[in-house]
Amino acid sequence: MNTTGTIDRPAAHGPVPRPLRKAEPAMALRSENHASTQPDMAASCQNRTRDMQLIPEAMARAHMHERMREAEAERPGRRVVVARRMQRRAERASMRARRALALAVMQ
Repeated sequence: MNTTGTIDRPAAHGPVPRPLRKAEPAMALRSENHASTQPDMAASCQNRTRDMQLIPEAMARAHMHERMREAEAERPGRRVVVARRMQRRAERASMRARRALALAVMQ
């Protein structure tokens, strides 16, 4: 099936919720329109079934989006940690250079 919203071609943002069909009065069901509403109800039921099959995909997509948002929020903090580590490393290198210079001057 090449319809968007299938397993092969998922919808852009997951299944679109559809409003529930209102029950028609009994007199309307007995009218001549009954035959014309039957295929529409079958198509609606089929779409609802396909939407139910796509719910896990939509939930996985939302879960991944949340994890990506959390990772983006943590990046500035990680940059600060890496910057402090690099600063300490530079300070240690500077102290080693000072000691080496002091030893060279004293001899």
